[in-house]
Amino acid sequence: MSMRDDNATIKSRSIISILSLFFQSGYSAILGLLANLFLTILLSPAIFGVYITVLSLISLLNYFSDIGLAASLIQRKEIDDDDIKTAFTIQQCLVISAVSVGLIMTNFIVNFYNLPRQGVYLYWALLTGFFLSSLKTIPSVFLERKIQYQKIVLVQIMENTVFYLSVIGLAFAGYGLMSFAYAVLLRATVGLIAIYKISYWMPRIGVSRKSIKHLLSFGIPFQSISFLAIFKDDLIYLFLGKVLGFEALGYIGWAKKWGESTLRIIMDNLSKVLFPLLSRYQSDKQKIRVIVEKMLYYQTLLLAPSSMGLALIMNYLIIFIPKYGKWLPALPFFYIFCLSAFLSSYSTPFISMFNALAKVRTSLKFMTFWTVSTWLFTVSLTKFYGNFGFPMTSLLLSSTFIFVVFAAKKVVNFSFLPTITPAIISSIIMVFVFRMMLFIMPVNVINLGLLVILSGMSYYLSLRIIFRINLLTEVRNILFYGKN
Repeated sequence: MSMRDDNATIKSRSIISILSLFFQSGYSAILGLLANLFLTILLSPAIFGVYITVLSLISLLNYFSDIGLAASLIQRKEIDDDDIKTAFTIQQCLVISAVSVGLIMTNFIVNFYNLPRQGVYLYWALLTGFFLSSLKTIPSVFLERKIQYQKIVLVQIMENTVFYLSVIGLAFAGYGLMSFAYAVLLRATVGLIAIYKISYWMPRIGVSRKSIKHLLSFGIPFQSISFLAIFKDDLIYLFLGKVLGFEALGYIGWAKKWGESTLRIIMDNLSKVLFPLLSRYQSDKQKIRVIVEKMLYYQTLLLAPSSMGLALIMNYLIIFIPKYGKWLPALPFFYIFCLSAFLSSYSTPFISMFNALAKVRTSLKFMTFWTVSTWLFTVSLTKFYGNFGFPMTSLLLSSTFIFVVFAAKKVVNFSFLPTITPAIISSIIMVFVFRMMLFIMPVNVINLGLLVILSGMSYYLSLRIIFRINLLTEVRNILFYGKN
């Protein structure tokens, strides 16, 4: 295959993968929205706080299950059977050790957090699901190296369907926290069976010294970033749950989940494809510049209006949805997390770029700074501002994205402000139109839908008239792999 044909294949697979990931996110978002509506009506904020706390404990164990082995397999241009076998063997040794430690610490965790009995069962279920999910790593790596995320997406759709439908049904049946426990086990089992049907691999045990050296030279610094991310994001929940209580943590967790929802749907999907894609072009700085600029352009076209739009309508959703008013105290936190998520979105693609170009130590420096700062500011600000301490810290640190941009420009000379300005200005116009329409139209469920449509049209027209950007053309170019 010629270089031109290979580039065309990579481009085609990348676009199909991104579209597949967005479809999966949209599908999961709809299911998740329905689940959240039902569960937040049926269950209390305190139960959500318990779920978030236990989930954070499992995230800590997850760090010790990989040490960057999967990322090493994806980042390397060529891998052999010894690399795969060695990565699987080391990973399973770490997973079994982590699960064993988790089981031994059950009594300590129960006493420390005063977990109810159902909370203990949920903890054990998550440990089991954690082990089963680790068995999916190698089949998933094969698909990621080929940039065939559409096949991974199929598995994720099956997992999410099973999880959300089962957790809704069980919650209606009155199972409380056990709804999550049974749903987690079902999801893990279905996902494991599905991934081996799609990307079969016979697990083999063995260790190669040569492979260990190659895998760990990239894997350990990369996994250090993952550890710091866990220490920064998940362990902070353990601190907040202990200091503020489960109810306050439930409000903060709800606000963060919704405030970052657009970031999770859009940026997480783009970043999944960006890492293996940039790894393919490590030596071509011009190609990387083009990819980075397109990433910034499209992520802002999607993120700016969706983030601002969600912030505009969330208070009305809380009012209109039956029995949803109990989340009203979380609304101020939600607005802070919305802004924080949007700003931090301009750090994410460059961290992926550093990792893909084997400059993982640069990523590690930023993550170390964010982790230390998160704990220092959260502890101190929580002492003075209570529940607002963590949201304020998140907003403060997200503004440091500018330093990441400067560091990235030293590696690849790309255009930043001109790339993101059209979507941001058009989104601000959209917000202005929405606010002005509120003075004309009384707000009810029907009018809210009409306001959303009119505001969306103002965004489209602003891009078209002021910046000569046709969203329909952009979509068509992506779908048909046009040269844009």
